Amino acid sequence: MTVTYLMLARLPAGGAAAFDAYESAALPLLAEHGGHLERRLRTLDDRLEAHLVSFASEEGLAAYRADPRRTAAAPLLDSSGAVVELLAVRDVRH
Repeated sequence: MTVTYLMLARLPAGGAAAFDAYESAALPLLAEHGGHLERRLRTLDDRLEAHLVSFASEEGLAAYRADPRRTAAAPLLDSSGAVVELLAVRDVRH
């Protein structure tokens, strides 16, 4: 069963470059774990980034998060100062 997540990253002033470097290392790994980046959005002031990401299963997310290449890039995320929140979400009919 496909699972969908909304990732919110609150970036401090000047944190976008390090965050982008982390994302350049981490986002290509999604597909190897059954993940797909649906949307990547950022506010005009570069202080908030949102990702809508889907995985084939919860196990795919767990495998992505445990990937040693992602872990190796974690210092970039740390140096960006980003505060990250991950929320499981669902479609709402309108």
